[in-house]
Amino acid sequence: MTKKQRNNLIRIITAAVLLLALHFVELDRPVMFLLYLVPYLIVGYDILKKAGKGIINRQPLDENLLMAIATIGAIVLALYRTGDFTEAVAVMLFYQVGELFQSYAVGKSRRNIGELMDIRPDYANIEEDGVITKVDPDEVEIGTVIVVQPGEKIPIDGVIIEGKASLDTSALTGESVPRAAGEGDEVISGCIDTNGVLRIRTTREFDESTASKILDLVENASSRKSRSENFISRFARVYTPIVVFSAVALAIIPPLINLAAFGGTAAWGAWSIWIYRALTFLVISCPCALVISIPLSFFAGIGGASRAGILVKGSNFLEALSKVKTVVMDKTGTLTQGVFKVTGIYPAAGGTLTEAEILHMAAHAERHSSHPIAQALRDAFGEEHDGCEVEDVEEIAGHGIRAKVDGRTVCIGNGKMVRLALDDAAAAEAETNRPAGTAGTVIHVVVDGNYEGCIIISDVIKETSAEAIRQMKNAGVTRQIMLTGDGRAAAEFVGGELGITEIYSELLPADKVAKVEELLEAQQATKQQLAFVGDGINDAPVLSRADIGIAMGALGSDAAIEAADVVLMDDDPLKIAKAIRISRKCMRIVHENIWFAIGIKVLCLLLCAVGLVGMWAAIFADVGVMVLAVLNAIRTLFV
Repeated sequence: MTKKQRNNLIRIITAAVLLLALHFVELDRPVMFLLYLVPYLIVGYDILKKAGKGIINRQPLDENLLMAIATIGAIVLALYRTGDFTEAVAVMLFYQVGELFQSYAVGKSRRNIGELMDIRPDYANIEEDGVITKVDPDEVEIGTVIVVQPGEKIPIDGVIIEGKASLDTSALTGESVPRAAGEGDEVISGCIDTNGVLRIRTTREFDESTASKILDLVENASSRKSRSENFISRFARVYTPIVVFSAVALAIIPPLINLAAFGGTAAWGAWSIWIYRALTFLVISCPCALVISIPLSFFAGIGGASRAGILVKGSNFLEALSKVKTVVMDKTGTLTQGVFKVTGIYPAAGGTLTEAEILHMAAHAERHSSHPIAQALRDAFGEEHDGCEVEDVEEIAGHGIRAKVDGRTVCIGNGKMVRLALDDAAAAEAETNRPAGTAGTVIHVVVDGNYEGCIIISDVIKETSAEAIRQMKNAGVTRQIMLTGDGRAAAEFVGGELGITEIYSELLPADKVAKVEELLEAQQATKQQLAFVGDGINDAPVLSRADIGIAMGALGSDAAIEAADVVLMDDDPLKIAKAIRISRKCMRIVHENIWFAIGIKVLCLLLCAVGLVGMWAAIFADVGVMVLAVLNAIRTLFV
């Protein structure tokens, strides 16, 4: 409990004790007025102050003004008519109890998220002449070697150059199983070193590190409001003046009608009855439950998602995610591990090169490429520094690479590359060179205008991908679509393994955007949303264009993470369905609170207008609705 909350609790207890003591005191009405004024001001001075500030700032129509008018009006009625000051003080007292409760609930949910996201490191260790010095992470430059000891957080992204340890990544990914890391492995900030000393060469500045970006995403998420939150803001602006004018009408119109109909002194006595009902009407009308619980529901939903390793950049994206019926996925790095291996080399019948020579030519042609397939070729060859001369390297988008290796022209790539290097007949013959039953990407090799054969490179499907597709279907996603730049055979093999029937292969980045545009246009008539899941820099345009862009955060590129609306911190496709379930639970709770709060308010206002509900029942209804709505909102922290 914060200092402010403790002070408010003391005020509430003090006012309650005084109110109870005054119940047994009987003095003249003016004296009782002064005595009751003490607990009233103790418990309600801040409400009166806020109401006054609202009037000065020309923003008067809020719950503070409603409470001030209602309670001051009740005191005036007690002073001149009923003599019962208890109601006015009790109304303010119970209102403050409700405010204290919601303050504690909001604070608790913020602390839960704060503890969950407590990944910001306080320092970084730099070793100089055998002495370890603690410095501010902001002062550490790229390329600096930092030391991380057991129990410490990794402060900045980097590569381990010495040591091995188990890393606790639960704050980032929601995954409780430690991950082993050793020399040569990339590590991200926010992980906790559990059992070994690591020396890490930093690859980013602190502000660009994973922990800083995550904290920035979570802190800024509340600024992106959902349609439901904006509806509540608009509702409150329209609702509050309506109920104020309705209360004024309730206090004036019925007595005037009564006076016109019956006249006489008895008619004037009706004024106090209708004024009392109008004041009760104001107490009931406070929209606290809606104004507090709806933003809290989204805040808790984003926190619950963060706890599971799913970063949602705003409540508007959380709301859109709940309407997703179509999920479009990239293949490499999303459904597969993005780890390529050479699984077969097949010389052509009319070729002149052996398997080793084909691999030699292909590996050198791809010497300067950063593509995973190029890395797989170089890894399989293993003799990159054998003295071969590579020049005139030309990358042809969507086709492959052309280069000169020791003076020989080498073209490697897909079927389009064969057509470009030779002719359609040769390309057709090349397609038949692939052995039946092989799965993977086919890399054709043409040397000096002669087709020499192909290399099969396979990507490993992630262990959880098949289950992820099944869970998406169970979560109500009606269409699962895979887009890939790989060849048709490799794409259909992966799709068949995972149960995906809609597959589009051999796509350039621009083709992926065009396909997503086409899908978006097809579902324009519905309110359903389309999500795209990707990880590479070439996925950034599609992530931006989709209704919801979901990026694989741990291994994904910075461009993809920046373009996405949702980031999965451990690259696990299972989190796609979980994110959808979290969003739908959050929206279900939001709608429950909206209908519950508005329904109870309308019912109580009608009962108040006809005199069936008094001030005590009104405040219990108001505080009770707020408490129940806040409790319901906190459920979104847990899925």
